[in-house]
Amino acid sequence: MKTVAFYTLGCKVNQYETEAMSELFQKKGYRVVEPTEKADVYVINTCTVTNLGDRKSRQFIRRSKKKNEDAVIAVVGCYAQMSPDEISKIEDVDIILGTKDRNKIVELCEKAISENRRYNLVEDIMQVKEFEELSIKQVKGKTRANLKIQEGCNQYCSYCIIPYARGQIRSRQLGNIVSEVNKLTENGFKEVVLTGIHVASYGKDLGDIRLIDVIEKIHDIAGIERIRLSSLEPTVVTDDFMKSISRLYKVCDHFHLSLQSGSDTVLQRMNRKYTTEQYKNIVKLIRKYMPNVAITTDIIVGFPGETDDEFSDTYNFVKSIGFSRIHVFKYSPRTGTPAAKFANQISGIEKNERSKKLIDLGEKLSKEFITTFIGKTVEVLFEERVKNKPSYIVGYTTNYIRTICNTPENFEGRILKVAITGIDRDTLIGEIIL
Repeated sequence: MKTVAFYTLGCKVNQYETEAMSELFQKKGYRVVEPTEKADVYVINTCTVTNLGDRKSRQFIRRSKKKNEDAVIAVVGCYAQMSPDEISKIEDVDIILGTKDRNKIVELCEKAISENRRYNLVEDIMQVKEFEELSIKQVKGKTRANLKIQEGCNQYCSYCIIPYARGQIRSRQLGNIVSEVNKLTENGFKEVVLTGIHVASYGKDLGDIRLIDVIEKIHDIAGIERIRLSSLEPTVVTDDFMKSISRLYKVCDHFHLSLQSGSDTVLQRMNRKYTTEQYKNIVKLIRKYMPNVAITTDIIVGFPGETDDEFSDTYNFVKSIGFSRIHVFKYSPRTGTPAAKFANQISGIEKNERSKKLIDLGEKLSKEFITTFIGKTVEVLFEERVKNKPSYIVGYTTNYIRTICNTPENFEGRILKVAITGIDRDTLIGEIIL
């Protein structure tokens, strides 16, 4: 039996696309092996958000060929889309696909083997107007599945390369989304995570349909018990949106609202489309309808020109919001974006100091948030055994708090009530109520 290995960098969208390509290979009789093993085909699904992602992709290309010098190497994804000429100079690469035509990957790999030739199918992604259909039925070892509903981005934040790598917004047809969810429920999935490059823009290219319509349709599907939203642009959250969401009990009380900076002047330079006041009001609105909601976010420190006062504004704003978790990133100039040419680039030392301050604050806020659940009863979707503690099982609450319980029972894939008795860093500890 022929074998294929995948190495995936980047976001949930990339993870989804890897799972979809994996199923395509399996339908053709391939066995999926770990990327550390010898394989007949290696697929590197790349990320290009930072220059580091590009470098990691190149390193894995070379490592793969060392494992099997006769293997077919296929490079796909955002880095391949942005730099096909650079990748084509690597002799070991047989196939280059960008952010389209992934559904042709098996056919291309088999042609590369039989015809002993290389393929480069990267085209101008800005000319692509249709959503490329890929689908998944099962995800190994998981009880929740990423569900890609949207592609592309029209925001053009000054620091971000993704609109150039993914193209303009394209939304998946609602009927195809519903069909995939039905297949996922048949395979035992209870939770879906709606993902995309810019999920908030879903439907803008389809006419009279929006993100809330997708959520409502999925909510009606028997077998799905949780609907989780991936990163959202804050401005999609309106009072009407929250009124609709609050009536849908399957929607998880967890919102990842991209912030990037708590300084209005920095937000302007980033070309973000909201102010801190608007953001704060959106958070208040969500909490009005979902009192126990987890609000998580991303912050970039050291953006070009960020002054001490602007960083202080961000620090104080993060503190005032009371996020349940923050992801802190040090700004990295990305060739091809406007911000890479901005004056007053911040030193690495300053970025490290600011990053540490925000990470420390984030850990404090996270602990404060999860501590409020001690003594309460929550519902947990259990996923798997804890690797270094096999007597414990781990799962997640609706508001995405990691929870562990000591039990000999096989509760993977079940949603159960848990009485919370304590915490361990970012994890709730509890007892299952039967």
